[in-house]
Amino acid sequence: MAKMIAYSGTVLLFLIHTLSAAAVAEGIDPSVEQVDPLSWYDTRHLDVEGKGWTDVNSFYDRLPAKAEAVVREPVWDLSHHSAGMCVRFITDANEIQARWELRSERLAMPHMPATGVSGLDLYVKGTDEKWKWLAVGRPTQFPINSVTLVKDIPEGMREYLLYLPLYNGVLSVEIGVPEGSALRKAAPYPEGRKPIVFYGTSITQGGCASRTGMVHTAILGRRFHYPVINLGFSGNGRMEPEMADLFAELDPSVYVLDCLPNMNGQLVAERVAPFVKRLREVHPKTPILLVEDRTYSDAFLVPSRRQRNIENRRELHRIYSRLKSEGVKHLHYLSGNRLLGDDRDNLATVDGSHPTDLGFVRQADAFYEVLKPILLGNNKFGSLLK
Repeated sequence: MAKMIAYSGTVLLFLIHTLSAAAVAEGIDPSVEQVDPLSWYDTRHLDVEGKGWTDVNSFYDRLPAKAEAVVREPVWDLSHHSAGMCVRFITDANEIQARWELRSERLAMPHMPATGVSGLDLYVKGTDEKWKWLAVGRPTQFPINSVTLVKDIPEGMREYLLYLPLYNGVLSVEIGVPEGSALRKAAPYPEGRKPIVFYGTSITQGGCASRTGMVHTAILGRRFHYPVINLGFSGNGRMEPEMADLFAELDPSVYVLDCLPNMNGQLVAERVAPFVKRLREVHPKTPILLVEDRTYSDAFLVPSRRQRNIENRRELHRIYSRLKSEGVKHLHYLSGNRLLGDDRDNLATVDGSHPTDLGFVRQADAFYEVLKPILLGNNKFGSLLK
């Protein structure tokens, strides 16, 4: 009997090894820890989008390992958050599950739900080629969560988009589909669609979206069908020289600089021009979009808030005008009073500053109007822009 058990174990290990080797040959490595009739796929083998660097300490970090020695500690800590990262994949499964391991036990914040801080968000591409929300992965415990995202859907090959946590990091993310279902990488973007790089504050990072796909950077990625790199650092988007050096290593379609909510007039006057010039040294033709801070929702009655908007915007526009007069080309500008729309009803923020989902949609609308002509003008394959 003992020999039979040992033999069976050997056969099982052989089969697992064979199946895993076949999957690796296809570029996708399913987990061998089968505790249910599902095949589990590690998203690291599905081309995770939103990563600017590959030489990282942990796979889902947003800054390279070398940044630890040069950036401020809060920036480095926030770089472990997976904000903006997502995975596109294709499957014919009638059920999709997910399990993910979180870095931090803080699942939620007082003004931002766990679904946005630590959850997953699933979209599917419709027959009209537009992304449609499908399911949310609700985190309920630390460190590992396992959920059924969707089930009992008609079989058929579809493209899906899964967003990772905005204000938490992940150590692993896996997608589970029934055995026998196909799962593979989505097709790469057409040639010429380099990422849109957003650099900013807690708002850029996604505070306080209810779901991880509701931050304006993600909304714009879906609307444009462009990859996006989210480099928002809560409370720490301050345009330091070391950040300019790091960002100059990237090769985006456009740089979006949206740091004013974390700066004052003096910092704007000191740092914006050197930051822009550093990027321009390395990328003489890459468009750069300077963004004013959004209007505080309570600025109509709170003088200090109104004055901060006025000072920041005055300095930013002064620098923008000076840079243009000095011959800096491909420089663009977005006014802050447009970011939250006509917010006379004050429904666009949770606290006067951080957008609600409505605020993020309005913000995406404002960015879209400015970014669309930039992307069309910068892309020799302009007809590819949807």
